[in-house]
Amino acid sequence: MIYRVLTTLLLLSASALAQNAPTLDETAHFLAGMPVTGVLEPLTHDPAWQEHAQAMNEAWTRKEHQQIWPIRQWMQANAPQYHRSNDTVFYMFSGPDFLYASIFFPLSSNYVLAGLEPIGNVPDLAQVPPEMLRADLISLRNSMNSILRFQYFITKEMRADLGQGNVSGTLPILYVFLARLGYTINDVTRVNSPAEGVKITFSGAEQPQTLYYFKTDLAAGGNSAFLRWCAARGPGLSLLKAASFLMHGDGFAGVRNFLLQHSRVIIQDDSGIPLRAFSKGWKVNCYGRYVPHHEEFEKYHQADLAAIYAQSPPPPPLGFAFGYHWQKDDGLLMLATREALPALPAEEQPQRVRVRK
Repeated sequence: MIYRVLTTLLLLSASALAQNAPTLDETAHFLAGMPVTGVLEPLTHDPAWQEHAQAMNEAWTRKEHQQIWPIRQWMQANAPQYHRSNDTVFYMFSGPDFLYASIFFPLSSNYVLAGLEPIGNVPDLAQVPPEMLRADLISLRNSMNSILRFQYFITKEMRADLGQGNVSGTLPILYVFLARLGYTINDVTRVNSPAEGVKITFSGAEQPQTLYYFKTDLAAGGNSAFLRWCAARGPGLSLLKAASFLMHGDGFAGVRNFLLQHSRVIIQDDSGIPLRAFSKGWKVNCYGRYVPHHEEFEKYHQADLAAIYAQSPPPPPLGFAFGYHWQKDDGLLMLATREALPALPAEEQPQRVRVRK
């Protein structure tokens, strides 16, 4: 009898805690510095959270003015069919940068992001001690500082800031981007295939959408389980930005060849796939300005790309910063498109999803 009473009390206690726990969407809004209802609302009266919200609001306003709206307008003018496409997005070497995947391709049904950064954790924020939560908010802000100011994450800084604490890894950053872009998070699930990752379903566009982030080494080769999994969801829309020129060498030939074989369009800066790798069947349009890199990236100078930008008249201006150069006038973007894709082996054919009516 006593056992049954204790069991009942434990179940009732667990149920009460579940009801009082913040929803995924409330958690995302809190981390993003946005108004929150529910159990987290009292925490927004803390001056530390209010400072966090003010800093995030100011950074996001600048981002909208300098990047989000200019990129959306550019896509509508130069690549509207891809901007409106619901094909899968492949964003290799992305880290947790869902922001740019969504800006360029807002209607995609599936986003596949990949990097070496850990998944991390977002606990029940209502249960985190106040002093620790304040420190977590500072770390989150610091980890996002470079991408909100420029166009890319500084990986070492991000790992250092989100490597410890209760709120850690890429997951909280994904939450912030989803909330700030106006999406509602419906579900978050850990996955272990084809690699360690997280699956986030969200809504806010014309239909429910899915975001995958995988922690995986893209130097694994062209026949990796991860790339085979991606192939079954293509052909797709590919984005490359601040990719450290990794695909300019043989070490990442597998992922480079995958993207060339399984993409309808590739939008990138000069640090992605080298111009010389785009063979017959690809059309590459260039925009902006080609500014040579210095120090560690100087050896990746592309004479053939520089020649295109030296023509008269030069490629049209871009109107926003893109890639490693943070100045608007130094932005460079390559829009590579192809009309037809080669036939794929049966095992790589895209999966067909039957929709119930």
